[in-house]
Amino acid sequence: MPPYQPTGRSGKASGKIMQLAVVASEGAKAQGALNALADAHEWVDPGDADALVVLGGDGYMLHVLHQMLDGGRILPVFGINFGTVGFLMNKAKSRRTLAERIERAKSIDVVPLCMKASTNGGSEHSYYAINEVSLLRETRQTAKLEVSVNDKLRVAELACDGVLVAT
Repeated sequence: MPPYQPTGRSGKASGKIMQLAVVASEGAKAQGALNALADAHEWVDPGDADALVVLGGDGYMLHVLHQMLDGGRILPVFGINFGTVGFLMNKAKSRRTLAERIERAKSIDVVPLCMKASTNGGSEHSYYAINEVSLLRETRQTAKLEVSVNDKLRVAELACDGVLVAT
């Protein structure tokens, strides 16, 4: 798996009209917001977009980020909270238009973790993770796990059913 490389795009319009796509979770609030925003902008398909507006909660934002990582096309995202906590999202209510909010947004890079795992049979797997990595045993027996972070051994042998490594 190649290492993650940020695109270097800040999400700012840079003098051109930004092509925006919008996606929403299946929640009633997010779907209501999607309907309300339908005429607020000339939306494009996500495949043609320069940036993505995400309506939903933190879980949906993580889902969308994973979809982009899996698809190999990373776009700047502007999340609007229509979920419960909204730690990763912007507030839903604002006096500014959506275009103003996006133009004024501060850009941050979310760098995913690269999880590499080996099974008992010797096969190796690599996945990108955002927020946390969870590992579970393969059989009914207790798993014996070794945990390294940045190639530094942190736990030599952990006998358990699984482990959760969170940022």
